[in-house]
Amino acid sequence: MKVCVLTLGCKVNKYESDSLLNSFKKNGYEISDKLERADVYVINSCAVTSEAEKKSRQMIARALKFNREAQVYVCGCAAQHNPGQFAGKAKLVKGVANKGAIVSLEGEGENLDEVPKEYEECEFSLQPRTRAYIKVQDGCNNFCSYCIIPYLRGRSRSREIESVVKEVKDLSSDIKEIVLTGINLSDYRIDGQLALISLLEKLDKFGFRMRLSSMEEVIANEDFIARLSRLQNFCPHFHLSLQSGSASVLKRMNRRYTPDEFFKACNLIRKYFPLASITTDVIVGFPGESEEEFNETKEFIEKVNFSGLHVFPYSRREGTGAARMVDMAGEIKKRRAACLSELDKRLRQNFVKENKFVKVLIEESSPGKSEGFSENYIKCHFDMALPVGAIVDAEIIEEISGEAKAKIICKNA
Repeated sequence: MKVCVLTLGCKVNKYESDSLLNSFKKNGYEISDKLERADVYVINSCAVTSEAEKKSRQMIARALKFNREAQVYVCGCAAQHNPGQFAGKAKLVKGVANKGAIVSLEGEGENLDEVPKEYEECEFSLQPRTRAYIKVQDGCNNFCSYCIIPYLRGRSRSREIESVVKEVKDLSSDIKEIVLTGINLSDYRIDGQLALISLLEKLDKFGFRMRLSSMEEVIANEDFIARLSRLQNFCPHFHLSLQSGSASVLKRMNRRYTPDEFFKACNLIRKYFPLASITTDVIVGFPGESEEEFNETKEFIEKVNFSGLHVFPYSRREGTGAARMVDMAGEIKKRRAACLSELDKRLRQNFVKENKFVKVLIEESSPGKSEGFSENYIKCHFDMALPVGAIVDAEIIEEISGEAKAKIICKNA
């Protein structure tokens, strides 16, 4: 019997889907993470926006085009938010908790377990070819006014260091890089104390390149960044969620920092990592965002000189604080998003041009060409076939649309 696990949304969802795939594999099923013919489809859904929920519903119809007789199971945030939207379409609807129960392929209807107050362990993730995501945290206590995820995922909770170490220790030798991920990774705590840097120091000894999926500004203090700089294998790519460069918009968003505090965090990172990539998320068209406030965001982005942006038009979510605010016209959001997307292109191009010599992990290879990412997350292309999993010293010789053409200096491994 063949099982396809299809994922929408964040890297945490991807880790949890890979955990399900590993469990199915251990139980003797043929598995796939691609949309293709199967006997069972598991849809790991997303609810970060209304569009994400819509795509989660549409994924069922897309899957059943391959096999009308297949059984469909739905789990994840969209199922937690509104299980009824999948009624009559799925045999079983789970939420965010106890997703592993799906592997039994038993039960039907709605079966949402209570969101746990402690970190829920699951089967280790199925191992990919070169880069492994490692989930270490779940939930969020921030309650930003635009975000529904804390209501669905529950309060912040962290995985024990020993459990993380065991998973990393057992990784295949084919894995060259790990990415720590969580709903609010910066809130990783042990015994109530922030402990992300302690975890990284424990993992550094295993020799894998290490990345953080995202960070909040609050964690970027002198002690944290200085200790990061002393790690042998840390990759200097910092994804710091900004959302707005306007102090007044940040206040309405219930984000707990000012643009000045965010700017100081970026400067601190560059003090220790001069060639660090600092990328960010920006929401445009948040309720009440004036033209002046939008311009403040644009000017702040230029001031920080990010290496890349992820731009999102504001999407209203029922049940959040911002849903009670007056939304603005879609054409305004579209225009502002297009403006920042053009800025993003320029920032990415400029960042590539600032770099010369990089170490690249080769992730794709075919006759006459290969590609991979540098430590500071520049996508590099080579006019030669290189072994997948090799880490090579390279020189950037040309910027191409925010990516790089590179040539080999020497091979490390």
